[in-house]
Amino acid sequence: MNIPFLDKWRKRHASEPGPKLAAAFEVDPDDMAELFSECELLRSQAARAGLELDDSPASLAALDQLTPRWRDDPETLPWLGNDAGLYLGTVIVRTVPGAAWHVLPGGDPVVRLASGREIPVVEAGLDWAVQGTPELSQTYAEASET
Repeated sequence: MNIPFLDKWRKRHASEPGPKLAAAFEVDPDDMAELFSECELLRSQAARAGLELDDSPASLAALDQLTPRWRDDPETLPWLGNDAGLYLGTVIVRTVPGAAWHVLPGGDPVVRLASGREIPVVEAGLDWAVQGTPELSQTYAEASET
């Protein structure tokens, strides 16, 4: 994906200790939301299992039903969990009225609901990948109720 503002931002901030996600998000939240939605590892794992992720709540339930083969690979596990959280956030933002991405000052992406409640989606995705709970569809259902 080509994100021109990110290249410019990196050049301006090359001397800083590392890129700041919160600052990049402030520059162009729509491009960052698109970047969050990529979730390449999760999408490829799901495709291998015959599941197309279409950014719908039903796809979250289908992910919950997959056999968790990724737990056998400790190197893949955190990356897959991160992708699962970003995918969960993407589904919430695209289907729950008033939901939007927000990046905390420390750089953690969360989904902020219209009520003001923040859902730490990456944390939820990591818990799902490692333990299987809470289910992604359950987290979505709770977010869509408020």
